[in-house]
Amino acid sequence: MQRSPLLTKAFTAAAALWSLALSAETITVTDIANRQVEVEVPVQRVILGEGRQVYLTAVLDRENPFQRIVGWRDDFASADPDNHAAYLEKFPEMAKIPAFGGFKDGTFDVEQAVSLKPDVIIMNIESKQATEDAKYIEKLAAAGIPLVYVDFREHPFTHTEPSLRLYGQLFGEEEKAEEFIAWRAAEIARVTEVLEQHQPTRPQVFIDRAGGYSEECCMSFGDDNFGKFVTLAGGENIARDIIPATFGNLNPEQIIASNPDHVIVTGGMWEAYVPGGGWVGVGPGQDRAEARRKLEALTQRPAMTGIAAVQNRQMHAIWHQFYNSPYQFVGIQQMAKWLHPELFAELDPEATFKELHERFLPVDYRPGYWVSLTDAE
Repeated sequence: MQRSPLLTKAFTAAAALWSLALSAETITVTDIANRQVEVEVPVQRVILGEGRQVYLTAVLDRENPFQRIVGWRDDFASADPDNHAAYLEKFPEMAKIPAFGGFKDGTFDVEQAVSLKPDVIIMNIESKQATEDAKYIEKLAAAGIPLVYVDFREHPFTHTEPSLRLYGQLFGEEEKAEEFIAWRAAEIARVTEVLEQHQPTRPQVFIDRAGGYSEECCMSFGDDNFGKFVTLAGGENIARDIIPATFGNLNPEQIIASNPDHVIVTGGMWEAYVPGGGWVGVGPGQDRAEARRKLEALTQRPAMTGIAAVQNRQMHAIWHQFYNSPYQFVGIQQMAKWLHPELFAELDPEATFKELHERFLPVDYRPGYWVSLTDAE
């Protein structure tokens, strides 16, 4: 007897679910906080503690980065509206994903999370203290929901690879994770091996975190995140011995006294946070001429008075979200070209970022992620 199309479709779906049930297993994973957590894998229903974790889920689930996501924090659209728009255009179902506030600011809704029946919740490590204080883990565990921590921001050069591998375990995509890890390491080595060979003089660099975002000056980085980018790209981070943690502040006098050879401003399209602000709008598809104009305006701040970077036009701006994604290697390559143009004349970070999109991501690459006052008018 011939099955009807509807019956055939139902049978196929049931068979797929049965196959998934047979392949599922409970494993113990070690998260970035060194916690042992039991999870049934491969996970099929995931809550992301930060929307920007899609930078990685897109690598592992390239055909549909949102197929497992049943809930996420509502930061992607406001922190990175350009990429959000690109993903939304290709995956309109993304708009239907339930959103919630953050663990760190106390706006996470446990009841909402439980109602979404996730197999796992993936949180950023900076939310750990707030999570523990609010007893979220215990409340979720009572509902049978495991929580794991990842990190691409606090200590990215210690935690990015373990975070990638953890995602690979959870998604049942270990091979894809390892392929990305190997390629990322090779792209970083294209910079570090050249520097090791030539041992150039390291210029002094000030990383101006979100320069122009507020009237205050100046947020920066210690010896990690963009601070470590500087070291890997062949520079000396002037805040390395001043800021003891990953994030911190310098006052204008400290910057002027350090007299940096280069200033690298991190920027993005932050209209949702600071409408009409002085931030430099770099990102996919952005107008480099407008970004350059806003970068030029930042040279007039008191902290830039008389420093070598301004006098020599060595003011640059780069996409802020390199600090919170596994794409850090692209930022390192571009910074190396600014700091040592003679050594890296043949290095093409634009081509590297384009290859990342072509090999691993579901959306097309659009330039606009950096700008410099040394660029041709």
